[in-house]
Amino acid sequence: MLLVIDVGNTNVTLGLYPPAKPLPGPGPERCWRLPTRRDATSDELGSQILSLFQSSRLSPSHVKGAVVASVVPSLDPALRDAVQDYFGIVPLFVGPGVRTGVRNLYHPPTDVGADRLVNAAAAYARVKGACLVVDFGTATTVDCVDRRGAYLGGVIVPGPRMAAEALFRGTAKLPLLENIRRPAAVIGRTTQDSLASGLYYGYVGLVSELVRRLRAEMGGKPVVLATGGLAGLWASSVPGLKAVVPHLTLEGLRIIWYRNQ
Repeated sequence: MLLVIDVGNTNVTLGLYPPAKPLPGPGPERCWRLPTRRDATSDELGSQILSLFQSSRLSPSHVKGAVVASVVPSLDPALRDAVQDYFGIVPLFVGPGVRTGVRNLYHPPTDVGADRLVNAAAAYARVKGACLVVDFGTATTVDCVDRRGAYLGGVIVPGPRMAAEALFRGTAKLPLLENIRRPAAVIGRTTQDSLASGLYYGYVGLVSELVRRLRAEMGGKPVVLATGGLAGLWASSVPGLKAVVPHLTLEGLRIIWYRNQ
């Protein structure tokens, strides 16, 4: 089995894939999510992951490889040690020198987040042509890959949850919108509905316009894919969106691991 780990600012997402090699292939056989704790030790991480395996009646001895994309550098040493100590394997971290399947044209190349490159690699493997990836995560990102498989860069804006928290922290009376949702009407008749409307329809407009401008700048008709925890909420409202791929980042990690064997 292959263990894939996506370390984000909010969550650590883990997936377990069978040893078969079709690329791209089906989603992970198991998928788990842990809160990201920047001060976690290797033993804490190792015991948490082992507990997930035990609750699913899986043996860690079945894991023969591991690959990690991380945007939290302070957690990388502990995670590396956890995988080595508890699984007996050296994990592959996506970074400089790792073959991804896309040519990185970012400036400088080391500044682009590993998750953005992984998403780009997965999307290009899927569509085999020019594409955009909209990732509704802690930050909302839109990343661009041309028809030859070159990663061009993209756009970064605060994600919806971050925007909701900023409104709560920066104002005296506005409550925290706990549940990001699509309201029944654009006109909010309560404060909660007004917040929901602003965030939902604001991001519809934001993402739609970004996609429109990026497609025009790239030329042709790049395929638009979406991923991230909130992607499904916007799927029906963003024009030109081809598909929502919930585990795109995990799929990209799997692809990259095989490319480096």
